[in-house]
Amino acid sequence: MKTRITELLGIEYPIIQGGMAWVAEHNLAAAVSEAGGLGLIGGANAPGEVVREEIRKAREITKKPFGVNVMLMSPHADDVARVVVEEGVKVVTTGAGNPEKYMNMWKEAGVKVIPVVASVAMAKRIERMGADAVVAEGMESGGHIGELTTMTLVPQIVDAVSIPVIAAGGIADGRGIAAAFMLGAEAVQMGTRFVVAKESTVHENYKQRLIKASDIDSTVTGRSHGHPIRCLRNQMTREYLKLEKEGKSFEELEYLTLGALRKAVQEGDIKNGTVMAGQIAGMIDREMTCKEMIEEMMEQASGLLER
Repeated sequence: MKTRITELLGIEYPIIQGGMAWVAEHNLAAAVSEAGGLGLIGGANAPGEVVREEIRKAREITKKPFGVNVMLMSPHADDVARVVVEEGVKVVTTGAGNPEKYMNMWKEAGVKVIPVVASVAMAKRIERMGADAVVAEGMESGGHIGELTTMTLVPQIVDAVSIPVIAAGGIADGRGIAAAFMLGAEAVQMGTRFVVAKESTVHENYKQRLIKASDIDSTVTGRSHGHPIRCLRNQMTREYLKLEKEGKSFEELEYLTLGALRKAVQEGDIKNGTVMAGQIAGMIDREMTCKEMIEEMMEQASGLLER
């Protein structure tokens, strides 16, 4: 299945793995790339040297293309942006901000820049800056979310820009991939599905929580202060939503979630940690290798699109 995205990135399948904080490390990124997609190392809040080490470890596992996700709100974003260039990484996705200040440096180094956006206005602005493609992420996704659904956001962005559009949010299988293509996307980005990959190093408790999730287990915290985050219901989310309803300050609420994602991903505390996951969690029923996952999804998507 060739698209402008597969040609641009030099990958076999139009599937990109999301740059999830604490989850998207070198093992997962390399496995996705080896399976024919594009793996991403999640920069999150990590210092530049930690990201450099992850890049080098990924290169020991795969010779295929992979990228780095730069979280622009990170205090280390400047260093990570520079490390990407120094290490010769050829693909960058960005989130939580505007990548304009790094565009010249990245473009001069031949880096393909693909920002994640949640609105048509931002997509247009990103295109004017010289971005190579854009990820249109709907509110069905895990982690930080916008207001529009993937079904409504993707076609509006496709109509608004001429660069390729990658759909993200609410995609778990070949049916989701086929639907994204029908909306005009030329690739998909998936996060939650890859969390339960055999190559994923997240705690087994986290994986099992996703596998056992039902369709109604997803919730959103942080709407009251403008930083909505989608995760799975647990003791922490119940307490958070209760405090939100009481009108507690942003600082008080943030204190509740300090280190909560690491607590869930690395320590396996799925009661008090933040179990970030998209609405497709209820569709995940087993652990598979990245290769098995991608090949199964592409076979299903190809069959539907040919029909």
